[in-house]
Amino acid sequence: MATISNTPRPGYVWDATDNVWYPIGVGGHSHSEIAKTIADAKGDLIVGTAADTVDRLAVGNNGETLVADSSTSTGLRYTENYAAGKNKIINGDFFVNQRGFTSESNGTNYVADRWKYSATTTGTASINVFTPGTAPVAGYEGKNYLRMVTSGQTGTSASAQFTSRIEDVRTFAGQTTTLSFWAKASSGTPYVAADFLQLFGTGGSGTVVGTGQKTAITTSWARYSFTFAIDSVSGKTISTSNDSSVQIEIWTSAGSDYNARTASMGIQSATIEIWGVQWEDGSVATAFQTATGTIQGELAACQRYYVRLGGAALYEAVASGAFESATAAVTLFQCPVTLRAAATSVEYSTIYVYDYGAVRTISNVTINNSGKNIVNLMATVTGGTQYRPFRIETNNSLSRYLAVSAEL
Repeated sequence: MATISNTPRPGYVWDATDNVWYPIGVGGHSHSEIAKTIADAKGDLIVGTAADTVDRLAVGNNGETLVADSSTSTGLRYTENYAAGKNKIINGDFFVNQRGFTSESNGTNYVADRWKYSATTTGTASINVFTPGTAPVAGYEGKNYLRMVTSGQTGTSASAQFTSRIEDVRTFAGQTTTLSFWAKASSGTPYVAADFLQLFGTGGSGTVVGTGQKTAITTSWARYSFTFAIDSVSGKTISTSNDSSVQIEIWTSAGSDYNARTASMGIQSATIEIWGVQWEDGSVATAFQTATGTIQGELAACQRYYVRLGGAALYEAVASGAFESATAAVTLFQCPVTLRAAATSVEYSTIYVYDYGAVRTISNVTINNSGKNIVNLMATVTGGTQYRPFRIETNNSLSRYLAVSAEL
């Protein structure tokens, strides 16, 4: 026969709302619950505001981050996501402009640093300055924006676009990404389109072309975004020459040759302005931030690909060296940051050699050999003295310069 214990045991009652059994009848216990009606939307948080007191914190906007803030009633708040390095586009606000670019008609040319403009016919690109207080994002006083004008384009191969390359084709490989930017049109409701290329470099696999997307834009500044699934690089051959990349393309006009890439955007006649380009991991566009988050950091990031000296002062010294012969001036160009690779080209405008006795005109400059920190240049002059040292100056103009490029 079973022994019946004299120890009191609790009974239980089923709570159909909470779907649990609660003890009753024995011993001290308490039960409190938060009403489900306090939550109004998906993502709402129930947080403490004082002892034994709670309140609802409404869900934040897509991409925002939750932070502690004792000044709020809940002790928490959502804030925009400013994470250094999230934006893989260098110079997305077009602030850095080492080339002093103003405008370009047709052809292909770099505009703001890290951005190349290309138009087959009747296209013009220019850098313009915001009137103070008119930049499209409150709290971020942008300086420059890009403008592209197209008119009268015809033919299947007509196009106009901005492009920017990101070093290393492994960037974003196999990930979901979001491209975003602000844009506005001069009139009507034209389109902008975007796509991406995976470029595997010299001796690498063939180019992968992403599926293009397009969106109609208005005559007021607004932010637009595209979500791209970037292809995996599994099974691909990546160049060992350090020249692979991922390229983003923003189109403002495109003939039928490009329809497969631009979601049939078509040829347009319009003036379209763009600012604040960001390409980041994930399916949501977060708060805009430059790649480095600082002016000096963005300049240094640009100088990894292109360095131009000059324009800071009249008669500015930009390099130094010694005469190899009467006509050959061996010049050492010191880069302020390490280049991504050895320089491949040199640019200059009305510079001269000063050998501490005379000024000698330079007729040509070529790359003799190049490292990533010092580029050995050969300047052609007349009347030099072998082994005499010299410096290269920019004459009495702020528009003179000496530059080297290691662009992708």
